Amino acid sequence: MRDRTIKLILLGPPGAGKGTQAERISEAKGIAHISTGDMLRMNMRIETELGIAAKTYVEKGELVPDEVIIGMVKERISKPDCEDGFLLDGFPRTVAQADALSLITDIDLVINIESSEELILKRICGRRMCPACGKAFHISRHDSGVCDKCGCELYQRTDDNQETVRNRLAVYYRQTEPLIDYYRSLGKLRTLDGDRSIEEVLRDILSLVDAL
Repeated sequence: MRDRTIKLILLGPPGAGKGTQAERISEAKGIAHISTGDMLRMNMRIETELGIAAKTYVEKGELVPDEVIIGMVKERISKPDCEDGFLLDGFPRTVAQADALSLITDIDLVINIESSEELILKRICGRRMCPACGKAFHISRHDSGVCDKCGCELYQRTDDNQETVRNRLAVYYRQTEPLIDYYRSLGKLRTLDGDRSIEEVLRDILSLVDAL
């Protein structure tokens, strides 16, 4: 175990690259990547009670009720793989969630990845998923329509169409952007340009983490 834990939050609109960066940060720093979106989709896929309850909200591009998400995150960060720290991807999404999180754990750094709406639409609407292993692909780089890992036919998630994405962005700007001011007031926010290459954004993120 390292001398201190690293507790991070990635903020940014849907499609800004949070998931991609989170995977690389997790690997580079040896901390758990906690994606509330992935947890919800898994529960929807196997049709748990939580998944059935969340499906209606997700398919409309709306936020899942706070009590569901907060309880899920609290349980997740109590797991052994979070002892050295963790990275929250997709949570908190509102100031109320941030207040609730502050009662559960402290946070070292909040990284806000900004991205243009045009690029976001291109990224999300071109995304295809494998129903078996959950691996994601993009039509600009993978046009076979088949997963190269397990051979299953890829599909477009119901919340990855243009209308739903625009609604998700509207929800984000209305409810999640206030978190920027929230964490800025605490001196924990750093903002990066997410329209650059994955490598450039990752380099800047790791520099910020190393400076902690």
